[in-house]
Amino acid sequence: MSAPSTPEPIPGTPLPAPGSTDAAPSAARPSTPASSTPASSTSAGNTAPAGTQPATSGIAHPAAGVAAIDITDLHKSFGDNEVLQGINLTVRPGEVVCIVGPSGSGKSTLLRSVNLLEEPTSGSIRIEGVDILDPEVEVDRIRTRIGMVFQQFNLFPHMSVLGNLTLAQRRVLGRSRTEAEQVARQQLDRVGLSDKVEAYPAHLSGGQQQRVAIARALAMNPDMMLFDEPTSALDPELVGEVLDVMQRLASSGMTMMVVTHEMGFAREVGDRLIFMDAGVIVEEGEPREVLSNPRHTRTQAFLSKVL
Repeated sequence: MSAPSTPEPIPGTPLPAPGSTDAAPSAARPSTPASSTPASSTSAGNTAPAGTQPATSGIAHPAAGVAAIDITDLHKSFGDNEVLQGINLTVRPGEVVCIVGPSGSGKSTLLRSVNLLEEPTSGSIRIEGVDILDPEVEVDRIRTRIGMVFQQFNLFPHMSVLGNLTLAQRRVLGRSRTEAEQVARQQLDRVGLSDKVEAYPAHLSGGQQQRVAIARALAMNPDMMLFDEPTSALDPELVGEVLDVMQRLASSGMTMMVVTHEMGFAREVGDRLIFMDAGVIVEEGEPREVLSNPRHTRTQAFLSKVL
C-alpha cells in the first residue's frame, strides 16, 4: 500500500501551515509539485562564487563528530497502516547511504520524513544535532540545509532553466538577480548543462530535466542531499547521465541518502547499503558485501529478483 502523496513546496519555501493546501502563491505554482527542497550553507565541493554570500540558516553548525542525520525509533502511520516501524539510522557527514527494497517497504516515506514532507508519528530526527521534531525548533531554517530531488522533475514549465534555478535563491536567500544567476550558471555547468540556460523544460530530455532539478537543489548550497528514486521516471538510455552527476557529487564529499533501484550505482558509489522491507531495516552493510553475501532470507529473496 503506497503512502498518500503530500505536495512538495516550491524549492526553498517554508512548509505550509497545518491544514493548508497552498505550498506556493498560485502565480508561481507549477503544474506539478516542485522537485527539490533547497538548502543553504556552503557544502563540501560547492563553494559560493565570488561576490556571493553563502546562505546561512541562522543556526550554528555542529561540532566535528556530530552526525549529519540521526534517526531514532522513527514510526509513521497512515491510518492503521504503519509504514515505518521503529527506524534507527545514523548518516555521517560525507557518507553516501543507498536504500533499496520492494515497493511499499517505506523507503520513500523514510526519506520524506527526514525533510518533514511527511510528519512522523513518533520518534526523533536530528539534523546536524538538532531535533527537527522538537516543537520549539524553527524547522524551516533547518530544512534549508537539505536538498531533495524526486522521481518527477517537476520544473516550472513556464520558466526557463535559469528562472527555475533563480526563483528560490531570490525568494528564500534574498540574493540579487545577478548573484542568483551567477550561482545558477555555476551549478548548470556542474551538471553539464551550461548551454541550456535559456531553454524551457518542454525542450529538454528527461535526463536533462532531472539534472536541472539537481542543479536547482545545489544552487541553494545544501549540506546534504536526499534522492528519491531519481532515475525511475527516465528512459533507460538517459539513466547514466543522471547517475554520473550523482557520482561526481558524492565524490565531492556531499552527504547523500539515495533511494534507488540502481544496484550498480549502490555498489560503486555507496558507502553503505540498507535493505528495507515492511517498514523496517532488515539488513545493512558495505554495499558489495550485502549484494554479494546477503545474510537475511528477505534480502536474499529480493536480490535474487533484481540482480
